[in-house]
Amino acid sequence: MKICGAQTKPVTGDIRANIERHLLFIDRAVTCGADLIIFSELSLTGYEPAMAKHLATSANDNRFDIFQKISNAGSVSIGVGIPTNNGNKASISMVLFRPNQPVLIYSKKYLHPDEDEFFLPGINFPSVIIKGTSIGIAICYELSIPAHFSAACDSGASVYVASVAKFAKGVESAVKTLSDIAVKNTIPVIMVNAIGPADNGMCTGRSSAWNDKGKLVAQLTSSTEGLIIYDTSSGTAIEKTI
Repeated sequence: MKICGAQTKPVTGDIRANIERHLLFIDRAVTCGADLIIFSELSLTGYEPAMAKHLATSANDNRFDIFQKISNAGSVSIGVGIPTNNGNKASISMVLFRPNQPVLIYSKKYLHPDEDEFFLPGINFPSVIIKGTSIGIAICYELSIPAHFSAACDSGASVYVASVAKFAKGVESAVKTLSDIAVKNTIPVIMVNAIGPADNGMCTGRSSAWNDKGKLVAQLTSSTEGLIIYDTSSGTAIEKTI
């Protein structure tokens, strides 16, 4: 199985522009044989907590129909980041489109304290089966919560994928945490970050992949859009700049 992390530079608050950009990345990833493509946290809006409630939508938003069509046609699963409606606030969600199957919504359960003002915890699942492989998913802060990773492993996850929006200091911490997870649990790990402006700061990329021995097999730069594609069969990965 080939799992792709797509490192993009979101256009702040512009869902349509980000959809168009996502389509380019998806096309390139499909050409490379990707079975699953994951984008960064809130990839369709940029990570902007103060704007989240205004931008929040649902998985049934017809602007997203194109992702399902591509998923069906290309037999590829696609996970995009979007704030979803949840009462008087929003949840940080990944909408997962699978070939000829119902859309899944994975919403961040464990919030960073800074997020409590803008978001509500959501409902998620510990893992999902994609083409026979059980994938554990984390959104940003969740990767630092041992109970979250334990739930993924208990459900049978054999790969762990973290979708994040992190600045330089946060990336350093995440890289260490995820490397340790890969080493201690002999599980491949993929992290996908964004680049560019976010929440009065700058996301600094470095999307990465580690094999099941904890070896870093691919890493993008802190300032370039691109793809990481990890092959679970060989434990190797390739990098593609876009």
